[in-house]
Amino acid sequence: MEEDDLQYDNLNLAEAKAIQSALRDRIQITALTKPILTIAGADISLNRFSKTIFAGIVVLRYTDLQPVAYSLVESKTTFPYIPGFLAFREVPALVQALAQMPVRPDVMMIDGHGIAHPRRMGIAAHFGALTGIATMGCAKNILYGKWQEPGIHKGDFSSITAKEELIGYVFRSKFRTNPVFISPGNKMSLQDSLDIARRCAGRYRLPEPTRRAHEFMNLFRTQKLKEGYHELPPSLIL
Repeated sequence: MEEDDLQYDNLNLAEAKAIQSALRDRIQITALTKPILTIAGADISLNRFSKTIFAGIVVLRYTDLQPVAYSLVESKTTFPYIPGFLAFREVPALVQALAQMPVRPDVMMIDGHGIAHPRRMGIAAHFGALTGIATMGCAKNILYGKWQEPGIHKGDFSSITAKEELIGYVFRSKFRTNPVFISPGNKMSLQDSLDIARRCAGRYRLPEPTRRAHEFMNLFRTQKLKEGYHELPPSLIL
């Protein structure tokens, strides 16, 4: 099933697992080979029992982490809420948001998991396999794997492991604040995902790409921003 032909709503779990298995073969957990000029944050918002889904991608300059463009979509989904399969609810709308963008970002940080997933196919891995973009997951809660609490200082981290395999990191993005859970999705290494999380950690718990995406999504849901792709004029880039 390709990026431009996503028909997930009527899948059963066996079919969904088969898609995850096929996409997993496309995943490349290898070091980045090009410098990062732009990084996008991606966020998806929907109520658990609602069919309406909101997806947003916010592009930031990597040098100063300031947003320069955003793409917003309101869509529908009927795929049920099932832990471990949330990508089937969320990825189609995110793909629509990406399709509106004239230029793809160099890397994307997605609100959710990468390979720190029972079948190594969290939303960042799923989306990266479909689109070929370098992706990583940044989640607020653990889904899978063993871990220990990192130190209390900003930048402290510990490993997420599954059967002695390293699959991600628990990252303290702010002093004495609950950590976030980092893992690569596609076309970057585990070390890359940690390095990017460090670079993007600001004054808040969420790293700047996903924090900004969440911020823009709230404005979209409250109708303060319109659907579509929009570039920010220089006067609004602070």
